[in-house]
Amino acid sequence: MKRIASCGLGAIALCAALIAPAMAQDVTITNARLVLGDGGAPIEGGTVVVRGGSVVYAGPASGAPAGGTSIDAGGAWVTPGLFATVTSLGLADVSAVSESNDISARGTPFSAALDASTAINPASQHILVHRAAGITRAATTTMPSGSIFAGQGAIIDLDGDANPVMQARAFQMINLGEGGAQRAGGSRVAAYALLSAALREAQALAGKSGIPQTTEITKDDDVLLTRFDAEALVPVVTGQQKLYVAVERAADIRAVLGLKSQYPRLDMVLVGANEGWLVADAIAAAGVPVIADGLTDLPESFEQLGATQSNAGRLARAGVKVAINASTMQDPRRLQQVAGNLVALTRMPGATGMDWGTAFAAISSVPAEISGMGGKAGVLKAGALGDVVMWDGDPLEVGSVPTRVFIGGVEQNLENHQTGLRDRYRDLDESARPKAYDW
Repeated sequence: MKRIASCGLGAIALCAALIAPAMAQDVTITNARLVLGDGGAPIEGGTVVVRGGSVVYAGPASGAPAGGTSIDAGGAWVTPGLFATVTSLGLADVSAVSESNDISARGTPFSAALDASTAINPASQHILVHRAAGITRAATTTMPSGSIFAGQGAIIDLDGDANPVMQARAFQMINLGEGGAQRAGGSRVAAYALLSAALREAQALAGKSGIPQTTEITKDDDVLLTRFDAEALVPVVTGQQKLYVAVERAADIRAVLGLKSQYPRLDMVLVGANEGWLVADAIAAAGVPVIADGLTDLPESFEQLGATQSNAGRLARAGVKVAINASTMQDPRRLQQVAGNLVALTRMPGATGMDWGTAFAAISSVPAEISGMGGKAGVLKAGALGDVVMWDGDPLEVGSVPTRVFIGGVEQNLENHQTGLRDRYRDLDESARPKAYDW
């Protein structure tokens, strides 16, 4: 019995060791071409110091405190981790296999009440692949299916710990324009009527002038949403939860901006906005940030007839806070190449792009700020999370890849299924059978 008990305790101790989070490292990276992520130019011969999972210094070597494991970058590029926003990371293993796909819920009676944080899988290969691409934090969300409301998205880290959710219910995601019209009954008129009615129900639950906080909507009031969905929208109308609105057409963007006059507390973010450059001044005046598709330049639909790769640059030039999206929720790992394309546009006659620092900030500090993590993620400065990426070349050039990734001061394993397949087959003789063929 003692031996059995001893083995049981040993197994428990082993399990505890396996599930315990890795300890943050005290690291000093020197001799770096250091990018702070704040929009500025790289610092040659820079130093970044991470202690206890946070950055304590980033800048010229002369001002750096001593201590921690020293890593000589050898002049390599060193940047903050990238921040991918509006993704589905952790919600699907194989998207074509419904049993492993939690991105949408077509058969549910709920919409706004859906909570993406309940289904995040930290062991998803999508997370591992994107971590190897230098993405350290992300905003992940479900997609709308039976309604214009996709549900509540979460902010996650990609460090592989058992609980990747940093902030659950961080934002509410809705789809307007053509997509919202299809889900609401086939017309934009129906989509905006649905949105207006839903916000009114939520505001009635929240309480407003002349209506007590405890006011309830009864069946006699022609309730449109379930009580759970209406309650999920209360933080939206009170400004406690961000409202991400997927919208493309210039006319639709103007209509969405008009909601702020009726609901002034809305903390709104436009997503996509491929015709945003046509109404850039109105967006800037409203103080609404944009998560723009970085590469769309051809109309895939009628609501994108004005699409141009100069969209993000023109929005930024008008004073709009712009983050760059990779245009695909399931595979945003080419964010840095999208940003690099915007840098290349500055050399094209008639095009509007971004300078290098602004373009990198659009995939690091700016999306972090839009997501509510300003100063904590996507930037290297005192007090920020210790997310540091070392690259084998200019991170905005095609072909550059991370060589080392730290998340919260912990160096990450960059292996995944894709690197495993690469290592398995890259040296195989072309005349040989594939490995495992004889199985």
